[in-house]
Amino acid sequence: MRPPRAFSVASTLPAGCALLAGLIAFATPGLAQAPVVVSGHWVLETDGAHAGSTVKTAVVAEVAPGYHINDHVPSLDYLIPTELKIAPAAPLALGPVLYPKGKAEKFTFLEQPISVYEGRLLVSAPLKVAADAQPGVYTLKGALAYQACNDHACLPPTNLPLSLVVKVVPKSESVKRVNSDVFTGVKSN
Repeated sequence: MRPPRAFSVASTLPAGCALLAGLIAFATPGLAQAPVVVSGHWVLETDGAHAGSTVKTAVVAEVAPGYHINDHVPSLDYLIPTELKIAPAAPLALGPVLYPKGKAEKFTFLEQPISVYEGRLLVSAPLKVAADAQPGVYTLKGALAYQACNDHACLPPTNLPLSLVVKVVPKSESVKRVNSDVFTGVKSN
């Protein structure tokens, strides 16, 4: 009786690795070419803040032409809402987020119009600085979560990473208003 023939994984590994490497190389360009649909940044109304104060902040986002993202309060239960998500970072606290009202638009894939954001989008919220905050530079981090679609298809849900640098200054130091182009017409919460 002959002993069973040994099967060597190592003998098939180079061919398997070459196939896997080929698949990765083929798939990677498609992943790298995903369109950037939403860009933006997060700004403060002043160039600094005092301990115990509240200042306005706003996320300024641009949705690429030909695309839309869902309203914060979607028209249909299964639509993914646009939402500002912020990580806590003492001594800073973000107040209630104010989302704009979406625009009702009709698309070929639905029978009724849905509320969406297109073009420029401003999402605002007050920033409260704790009364015992020490002078220094603090950073809030978060993301604008959204799902972008065009008239034919939707992309997977994703996030626009955001950060806001806040300089807390002594009460003896004055702060100046900045970003007036953004904050003109932004409602307070």
